[in-house]
Amino acid sequence: MDISLPAAALLVAGGLVAGVVNTLAGGGSLLTVPLLVLLGLPGGVANGTNRVGIVLQCLAAAWRFHREGVLELRSVLQATAPVVAGSLIGALWVTRVADSTFERIFGVLMLLLLVPTLRQVSGRAKPGSEAGRSWHPALATLAFFAVGLYAGAFQAGVGIPLLLALVHAGHDVVRANAIKVSVIAAATLAAVPIFIVQGQIAWLPACLLAVGFTLGGSLGARFAVRGGERVVRPVLAVAVVALAARMLGLF
Repeated sequence: MDISLPAAALLVAGGLVAGVVNTLAGGGSLLTVPLLVLLGLPGGVANGTNRVGIVLQCLAAAWRFHREGVLELRSVLQATAPVVAGSLIGALWVTRVADSTFERIFGVLMLLLLVPTLRQVSGRAKPGSEAGRSWHPALATLAFFAVGLYAGAFQAGVGIPLLLALVHAGHDVVRANAIKVSVIAAATLAAVPIFIVQGQIAWLPACLLAVGFTLGGSLGARFAVRGGERVVRPVLAVAVVALAARMLGLF
C-alpha cells in the first residue's frame, strides 16, 4: 500500500507514544491498531501489522531495563513459557476470524480493558508490598497462560493484565514492567510467523510503526526506572481517561 508523508509521520509518532505507554503500563496498541484501520487496513491485517513494532519495542525496553539492572532472567523464564504457549493458541484462533468480526470483538475488548486499567491505577501495589500475598505458583502459571491466549489473539492492552499478574506473583511495579516487556517480546515473536503465513502483515506501515515503537520502548523503560511508580500511575490514569473520551466520541 502507498503511504503519504503525513501518514508516515503519524505512524512513527503514534508508535513512539504507544511504545512509551506500553512500556510504562500497557494499552498502547489501543491507539495504534485503530490508527492502522483508519489508514485503510482491514482489522485482521492491522492486528498482525502492529505486532512487528511490538516485538522491537519490547526488545528495546528489555535491553534498557537490563542496562539499568532491574531485569531478572529467572523471573522472565518463569512467566514466558505459559504466556508463549497461550499466545500460539490465541494467534491460531484469531487468524480464522473474519475482519468484521474481529473489529467488533476488538471494540468490546477496549471497553472491558477499562476495568483492569482503573483497578491498576487505584491499586495498592508498591515495591515489595505484594511479596507476602503472592499467588501460588500454579495459579500464577494459569494466569500467565490466560494472558498468553489474549496476547496471541488480540495483543492490544495485554500489558495491563500481565502487569497485574506479575504484581500478584510478588514483583514490584518497576521489576514487573521489566519482566512484562520481555515476556511480551517472546510471546509476540512466537505469534508473528503465524500472521506472516496468513498474509496479515502490511510491511511498510509495520516498519514505520516499528521505528516509533522502538524509540518509545527505550524511552519508556528509562522513565519507569527513573520515576518508579509515581511515573507509572499517572500514565495509566491518562491512558484510561483518553480511552474513555475516545469511546464516548469526544475526539
